[in-house]
Amino acid sequence: MENLNDNGQLTKKFEKSGIVLVNKPVGISSNAVVNIVKRVLNAKKCGHLGTLDLEGEGLLPVTVNNATKLFDFFLNKDKTYETVFVFGFETDTLDLAGTVIKEKECDIKKEDVEKTIIEMIGKYSQMPPLYSAKKINGQTAYKVARRGEVVELRPKEIEIYDFKLIEQLSKNTFRFEISCSSGTYIRSVCRDLAERLSTYGSMQCILRTRCGGFYLKDAYHLEEIKSGKFEVSACEDLFAFEKIYLSSIQTEKLLNGQFLKLEKVDGEYRIFSDDKFLGLGKVDGGLLKLTTRLL
Repeated sequence: MENLNDNGQLTKKFEKSGIVLVNKPVGISSNAVVNIVKRVLNAKKCGHLGTLDLEGEGLLPVTVNNATKLFDFFLNKDKTYETVFVFGFETDTLDLAGTVIKEKECDIKKEDVEKTIIEMIGKYSQMPPLYSAKKINGQTAYKVARRGEVVELRPKEIEIYDFKLIEQLSKNTFRFEISCSSGTYIRSVCRDLAERLSTYGSMQCILRTRCGGFYLKDAYHLEEIKSGKFEVSACEDLFAFEKIYLSSIQTEKLLNGQFLKLEKVDGEYRIFSDDKFLGLGKVDGGLLKLTTRLL
């Protein structure tokens, strides 16, 4: 980026739409990162594709302007994390930021961990952490918990696609790589793994390395964002779908909610009018419908 003023903000309103991949550091909220991107770009609006906790770090895709409409499209994309679990105690938050509430002497063996994590691959009903951003009757669970009120959580079906032990760091401390469905709480995975190992566990740290088709290696550090040394990926470049070009008459009909009859194979497409990217469409039975409008 360029043309930044003394406050590190673009001097002109940023009109384009797209996604900025940010490497979020520990100690800053996901919303604070979004606000930094919005301020630097001088964009109308920004959002993110999946919260990282305050103590979490790694990949945070930030949507800019009309790309915020892609939230639902990316909502259920799977993710990959690197994390460290410590066994022998459990905190109220299921990570090291909390207060220890359970303890048990143990000496967890590497071979037992390797055997047990294989058994956890697949679908299971997971109880979210008491301290989480999950909404309970319109209120955030961790805010309710901090007030000392009862938090009524319900389990949710999640899926672990891959669960690898990277290394044992020390006694009862292990590093893992976990690929899982959206909505999976890694802190809860730690708790559940510990229970299978007949002990307690707490997450030491977490790093998100992948979110759908986005990867941490392509993300910008926060200092690069603040200094304007980053690029915004255009919406049309985020998808590998085939392109469909429409005439002005076809475009008008489609934007008015009408279906277009096209000789195209059923599936998802990128829809263009001349060189303008309209958004995503779906052909079903030879009829094209605009599913996500980005113009």
